[in-house]
Amino acid sequence: MAKTLEMSFGTVDGKIAKLSIENPIEPVDPAAVAVAMDAIIAANVFYSAGGDFADKRGARVVERNVSDVVIG
Repeated sequence: MAKTLEMSFGTVDGKIAKLSIENPIEPVDPAAVAVAMDAIIAANVFYSAGGDFADKRGARVVERNVSDVVIG
């Protein structure tokens, strides 16, 4: 079971850009995520096709189950 913290940001062009972090510390602290997202926006180190990150749109933990299928 793989978990990813997915953070969504609004860009200066009005688009959505996502930044994902694998294996986040659990339980995920919403206040810490908000502070981290504010720091990412303030540092202005990421650029997307929609331009610089401008605001926070949301965050979520995505859980994925993968099962190998044996063939042959």
